[in-house]
Amino acid sequence: MLTLSQMVIRLFIAMALGAMMGFERELVGKEAGIRTAMLVAGGSAIFTMVSIIMPYMAQLPVEELKNTLPDRVLSNIVVGIGFLGAGVIIKTNEHVRGLTTAALIWSVSSIGVLVGLGLIQFAAIAAVCMSGVLYIMRRIRMYEKVRGKGIHQD
Repeated sequence: MLTLSQMVIRLFIAMALGAMMGFERELVGKEAGIRTAMLVAGGSAIFTMVSIIMPYMAQLPVEELKNTLPDRVLSNIVVGIGFLGAGVIIKTNEHVRGLTTAALIWSVSSIGVLVGLGLIQFAAIAAVCMSGVLYIMRRIRMYEKVRGKGIHQD
């Protein structure tokens, strides 16, 4: 079973990784930035840890612990975060806005789940990779816009 200090450490790690991932969205002024990412990662970590410790807190016999699966809570985290992400997607005439932000919310939740499960190294690697993709793709898009404007001006 997890101790209080283990749970608190996992919570802070999840929130720190969430903050790192939300930083890019914050820089570009999107609706869901650092605070949202921290809360989503932290909340997902808490629900995951609760799903792990709940059978032990209920003091179930060992043979009954086999029937209590934490994946039930995890699957509902995925669904719940999907609804949260859907709330930031806006469709106007020809454009759909907020898809990347919704994907960030979903991804941040997965990082929180990983940390809650104790897979902290993988969570850190995944968070760095996903943050890197956000940053690099934004830079490429900015470069293409600048380059495209220069071509049209000639």
